[in-house]
Amino acid sequence: MNNAVHNGVWSGTWVAERLGVELVGDDELREMLGLALRRNPKRAHLLVSNVLGKHVPQSPAVVYGHGFALGKRVRELLGADESRRAVVLGYAETATGLGHCVADGVGLAPYLHSTRRPVDGVASAGGFEESHSHATSHLLLPENPALLAGPGPLVLVDDEFSTGNTVLNTIRALHERYPRERYVIVALVDMRAPADVARLAEFADEIGAQVDLVAAVKGTVDLPEGVLEKGQALVAGHENPHPGARGTARPATTDPHPPHNRPTRVDLRWPVRLPDGGRHGFTPGHRIRLESALPAMAARLAETLPTDAHRILVLGFEELMYAPLRLARELEQVIEGVEVRYSTTTRSPVLAVDDPGYAIRSRLVFPAHDDPADGPGERYAYNVAGAGFDAVVAVVDSAADTPELHAPDGLLATLAAHTPNVVLAVVPSYVPARPHVSERPAMLPEPLRGPAFSSYPPDEVGWLLRDLSDVSLEAPTEEREEAIQAGGAHYAESLPVEYQPSDHYQELFRAALDTSAARIAQAVGAVTELVLAERSPRPVLVSLARAGTPVGALMRRWAKHRHGLELPHYAVSIVRGRGIDANALRWLAAHHDPADVVFVDGWTGKGAITRELADAIEEFEASDGITGFDPEIAVLADPGSCVRTYGTREDFLIPSACLNSTVSGLISRTVLRADLVGPNDFHGAKFYRELAGADVSVDFLDAVSARFPEVADAVDSSAKELLAADRTPTWEGWAAVERISEEYEIHDVNLVKPGVGETTRVLLRRVPWKILARAGAGADLDHVRLLAEQRGVPVEEVAELPYTCVGLIHPKYTRGATGANGRAVSV
Repeated sequence: MNNAVHNGVWSGTWVAERLGVELVGDDELREMLGLALRRNPKRAHLLVSNVLGKHVPQSPAVVYGHGFALGKRVRELLGADESRRAVVLGYAETATGLGHCVADGVGLAPYLHSTRRPVDGVASAGGFEESHSHATSHLLLPENPALLAGPGPLVLVDDEFSTGNTVLNTIRALHERYPRERYVIVALVDMRAPADVARLAEFADEIGAQVDLVAAVKGTVDLPEGVLEKGQALVAGHENPHPGARGTARPATTDPHPPHNRPTRVDLRWPVRLPDGGRHGFTPGHRIRLESALPAMAARLAETLPTDAHRILVLGFEELMYAPLRLARELEQVIEGVEVRYSTTTRSPVLAVDDPGYAIRSRLVFPAHDDPADGPGERYAYNVAGAGFDAVVAVVDSAADTPELHAPDGLLATLAAHTPNVVLAVVPSYVPARPHVSERPAMLPEPLRGPAFSSYPPDEVGWLLRDLSDVSLEAPTEEREEAIQAGGAHYAESLPVEYQPSDHYQELFRAALDTSAARIAQAVGAVTELVLAERSPRPVLVSLARAGTPVGALMRRWAKHRHGLELPHYAVSIVRGRGIDANALRWLAAHHDPADVVFVDGWTGKGAITRELADAIEEFEASDGITGFDPEIAVLADPGSCVRTYGTREDFLIPSACLNSTVSGLISRTVLRADLVGPNDFHGAKFYRELAGADVSVDFLDAVSARFPEVADAVDSSAKELLAADRTPTWEGWAAVERISEEYEIHDVNLVKPGVGETTRVLLRRVPWKILARAGAGADLDHVRLLAEQRGVPVEEVAELPYTCVGLIHPKYTRGATGANGRAVSV
């Protein structure tokens, strides 16, 4: 049961025969991989590695040997000098152990793996998404932030390289923040289709760096038409009739053991301040300490095992893969005549079928036991039940040594039902020491206010910004787009030339405002009532400049109109990929209780700023020790289902999205450039005084707030319904964006801008490729159609679209190109 080919039967036969799936490639491919089925809207089949040590118990020497051999190949590829400058990055959760083994093979390379577990007091150095995930999947939490900033090669390790989307998106995100000349992608299996192979070379050209690939075996998966639907039907037909039951495995007759034996706890005496893995970084010095401590720890572990045991499993825990693997490998060497196997628990739900031709023969189900950030849920251990283990050594970190672990339906009790001996070894969770924070200037400048800065009256908003009005920052849109996509510039380092609306377009804005003012007023009232009820009775409104500023001003007006409250209102800068203005947070903390601060934005698209703010607040708390800021944004409209505090989730035209500075106090978008913004300055922005003749900023506020009296009853009803409703974000918008990115062969979610507001921004500021419009969308899209016509951008009607419209930025833009590949011309 532990081999991909066992007694002449390949562990992918069951799936292959029923779905027509074929693995084509190197001779070793079938020995490396089996097949299973899972519930997934995109892919029913699962490639199950026989040498990874995740789903299939395997000899620890085999698991470690494959990773180490890949690392040696990387060292040969890079050469001795470059290997010493390299950093290895592994993916959570599946490849955390594999990446560590690769780092060992490279030699002197430090290792870091991404994590799904936020750690209090540890600042994030970034994060990235997986293409199949709706939430922020991966955080980077190095103890030494310089680990990712060096110029040496970055080696990215995953168990499987299929489409390559996740890895390439990771490189793109890291390259923007920490550019370097060379990347090496490492995987056990390279299963890319020919189109994806070609895309890797194009990607390297795009970012201007060398990108190499090292894999143990290569192949492809041939999928017949309709395989997804057939796979889903197979899963539905074979699932346990009571899928919520805990501890499900193979049929109940399989090796039952009464769970009366308490687990034996062993003290490994793990070295003090030695990291348990690469979550915060693992250096060659750490490796030397671990190597010297392993024999004694394995000996203590061996003393707790029964002397008559012939088959032992060391079971790691989700991301904690390397420490259990090294313990298992050491145990394999010190206990003679005993078969030692190694695997880990996992978050991934996979169908179990008790058939020799199927890779997942049994499944144990138990509740999560490490208080995960995404809430409680099921966890799994595969191919453990029915495998005839005389003892199972469960290795967890101290963060997972919780009451849930020891509960009657927990992991330990579940294991005890299938083996006569359970041993628990707890490795201390490593948390980096708090960094020393240097003193900063005690005084920060006071907020800028109108009329000296912005066309808003001084009491409407205070701008925590630096005035860069006298600096020339504008560049043609096409030049900005090309520089941004080529990695040569960040979008916040320059400004687009401000769009000057035509008379026709201004008429559309006026008509849209007349039509939607009451609708906006109701949403403003509803979101403000939610804030007052749930966040603070006297909130400090902090708008995210600049789209959030008109909304924050309207919320301030509603609080005064309905409750007589004079709420403070400020505007601050947040930049995707760079975070929120930390000096602005310091000013707010010095003048207000952070717990009263409510961040405000206009609308959500796919939720990128929602994630950006959460990461930035976490990083700020770790660096400054100032806590209490709630990163949850309050928005007027949440069509992407990304937040809990909103006025509506409908995707409709918010007229303030139609214009740029002329509806936002004549303020530009914010600027963050090292030569203009010092370490103790607020982010910068410009005041376009010369556009005063076209300014409608106060007109917009007046038109909406004039409708407050007539919508009062509707606001009360909406607020009551919202307060009673389940407003948990579903991230439906993010899933739609991922689907569109792949369907239109863009392969970069940053170039897909969903919703009326974001689509308008694409047409005003970026180089648009095409607009997707929901069939039957009416007046809400009149201004979009006009802008698209003016810029020669096609509008394509789509029958099923979760947003009213979606704007697609030109992928791989170069001036003069209009095709999806950035070169060919399409009509």
